[in-house]
Amino acid sequence: MKGSLKWYRLQIRARRIFNRIPLRESQKIFILTLLIGGLCGLAAVVFHLLLDFFQENIIYSVASLSDWWHMPLLIFIPAVGGLISGIGLSFAPEARGSGIPQVKKAFYLNGGRIPARVIPGKMILAAFNIGTGASLGREGPTVQICAALASLLGRIFAISRRRLQSLLPIGAAAGLAAAFNTPIAALTFTLEEILGDTAAKPLGSIVIAAVIAAVIERAMLGEHPLFTVPPYKLNSAVELVFYALLGIIAGLTAVLFKEGLLRLRMFFQNQQIIPPWATPGLGGLILGIIGTMALLLTGSSSIFGVGYGQLSIALQTDLPLPMFIILGICKLIGTVVSYSSGSSGGIFGPSLYIGGMIGGGIGILTRFILHNSLTQPGAFALVGMGAVFAGIVGAPVTSIIMVFEMTNNYAIILPLMVANIVSYAVATKLSPTPIYDALLLQDGIHLPHLERHVLKRIPVRAAMTREVTTVNGELSVAEAFRYVQLLPEHHHAYPVMNRQGRLIGLFTFNDLKRALAANQGNRRLDEILNKDLISAYPDQTLDEVIFKLGQKGISQLPVVSRKDPSKLLGIITLHDIAAALSKEDKTAATIGAGVTEKHT
Repeated sequence: MKGSLKWYRLQIRARRIFNRIPLRESQKIFILTLLIGGLCGLAAVVFHLLLDFFQENIIYSVASLSDWWHMPLLIFIPAVGGLISGIGLSFAPEARGSGIPQVKKAFYLNGGRIPARVIPGKMILAAFNIGTGASLGREGPTVQICAALASLLGRIFAISRRRLQSLLPIGAAAGLAAAFNTPIAALTFTLEEILGDTAAKPLGSIVIAAVIAAVIERAMLGEHPLFTVPPYKLNSAVELVFYALLGIIAGLTAVLFKEGLLRLRMFFQNQQIIPPWATPGLGGLILGIIGTMALLLTGSSSIFGVGYGQLSIALQTDLPLPMFIILGICKLIGTVVSYSSGSSGGIFGPSLYIGGMIGGGIGILTRFILHNSLTQPGAFALVGMGAVFAGIVGAPVTSIIMVFEMTNNYAIILPLMVANIVSYAVATKLSPTPIYDALLLQDGIHLPHLERHVLKRIPVRAAMTREVTTVNGELSVAEAFRYVQLLPEHHHAYPVMNRQGRLIGLFTFNDLKRALAANQGNRRLDEILNKDLISAYPDQTLDEVIFKLGQKGISQLPVVSRKDPSKLLGIITLHDIAAALSKEDKTAATIGAGVTEKHT
């Protein structure tokens, strides 16, 4: 409680400083955007360097040894690393996985709030987990770290819920821009994957933060593309047929990756033998065996960690066909095992690696079939990177732009577009739900904006919270602040009642902090309330509620009687809606299982 009180006092002091800046609110938020871009660039560099330090000094250092005993070490180091990371993740569960599903959840359901502990937790645990061999990437964690930074800054200055929510995609874009050194792809990914069809898109702020973060990353780590490739180009129109074939195989690979990851992850979540904190250790042990076998067969240790070094080689030189096949298959299995067992890291990097190996293999076969020495496997590897990424993540525009920015090669646009669109079409046909949404659904989290058709069937009365914590409007702002502090459970907003027990307004916790920062602590709560209430009725459907919430940029509505709008019946929040969707999904699954059993 004391820690919380210190935190809230810090917010009030910060808000007072914020209020003294002689600028309009929108101009202050612009300055905050610049600050987010700069801090995200620095955070991405720190995470990048920390991860590289662990990789080079732990797993890759051991893999480079020539003594016989380094093989057993390669098996057990990922297991021990996974076990230590699993123990750490039990204290910071939000740091598990890639981080992008958690950012989407925070954006759509939590009003842009991400716990501050995610920043050090994700940075240290993901870097250590990957550095000890986990076959995962750094991009997803960087997105979550930077989104959490943006959320923290917004909460320090007690900005409104709508503005706080808008900061999340700004931080996410800045993180991805710095991680990949791709500001344009960061913008398109944020629009495609995080914001989707959301009405409010802070496009200008996203661009600014992404550019600033990328500039800082380039200034500190060097101005160069992530991968250096020869000037590949399309040699003949006939090659497009094989690039289309690459798109089909990439799409099938993406489906295999997604379904394998989801099924194995469900197995780890449902099994009762191994405690959750220990499953990353088991995943690390399996990965150690896979990575050691790949090292013996190919001489490459790139199944461990991010593996960009080997991918860079595949883009520049011709590898033997068996090597492409072995590394591609082992990386796919290793990544599925690492992620599904609960390790901390992303799937961006592995998807590029898998695509590069598949593309390189197809390139060798194409050169053999066409008998054309000008056909270069590296070009197919380059296209394969984007094609598998498009199929797994479900962001085709981002995948095309990302390959351009990572390699500075714009001469291969036609093959890249053909393969990426074919891969995306195949993957969405066979597995329609994008990977990040599928991971949220597997955890029972339904994003309301994606399920409007279901929302039309559910009335507010079936989802609302009936036991509501209310506040007396005759209290002063300071008294209301102290009262809320003493509550056993904190909420984002509280209905305010008059002496007769009638609803007169609603306030958020941030409203109190802003009022205290403006030296209004002695004013009565009912004097500063916004009494222009937007409410819901019990017989309305949840799609109507979602429309109201989105239109006004709020996350909850009081539920009142149609006959007497001052009679409070309950409150409906985004979390209530998500819980109702989850309940509806479980009911449908139970009915479906019963029907199947009956017919069987």
